[in-house]
Amino acid sequence: MTNIYFVRHAQPDHSYADAALRPLTEEGMRDTIRVVEAMKDIHLDYAISSPYKRSYDTIKQTADEHGLDIDIDDRLHERISGKNSNNLEMFRKRWADLSFCEPGGECLNSVMERNIAAVNDILTTHRDENIIVGTHGTALSTILHYYNKSFGVDDFLRIIDFMPYVIRLGFVGVDCVEKEEILIVEKEFKGENNH
Repeated sequence: MTNIYFVRHAQPDHSYADAALRPLTEEGMRDTIRVVEAMKDIHLDYAISSPYKRSYDTIKQTADEHGLDIDIDDRLHERISGKNSNNLEMFRKRWADLSFCEPGGECLNSVMERNIAAVNDILTTHRDENIIVGTHGTALSTILHYYNKSFGVDDFLRIIDFMPYVIRLGFVGVDCVEKEEILIVEKEFKGENNH
C-alpha cells in the first residue's frame, strides 16, 4: 500500500499579500512541532510540497527529522484567488459548481485536475512508500472530493479552521482505499486571501 500523508499548513500570516510568499505566524511555526510529533513513529520515504512558503515550512522540520529533502511540485499550489473570493457565499457557489470562479480566480475543477495529476505522478513514482505532502485547505479539499464525490462545501468548512491538519490516504495502485485523520489543530481562519 502507498500512504500519502497530506499536511494542510499551519496558521499563515495574512498581513502578507503575496500568497506564494506568505509565511506562518509565530504561533503557526510553533504548531509545526505538532506535525513532527504526529509523524515521529511513521517511517517516511519521500517529501514533496506546494511551492508556497507556508506549506513547505509546515513540513520542513518533519522532513528534517526523517532525513528527507523536500521536492517542490508547482501543481500542488493553492487555488488562485480573485477579489472578495473567501466568504461563505463564494465558498457555496464554488462547491455547487466546480467550474465556477470569480473574476481573476481559479475554479475548483482546475485546482483538482492539477493536484490529482501531481498525486498520480507521486503514486506512480513512489509506489508502496510513505509520502508526506505539504498542501492547502482548498487544494486538499479538491483531492478529497476527487476520491469521495460526497465531500462538499460542508466538509470543506469543517476543515477550514484546521491548521495544521494531517490526513492519511491509503492507496492500492491509484485507488484510494483508506482514509484516516492523523492530526487536527483548530485555529480560527482569518483573512480574505487564499488559505
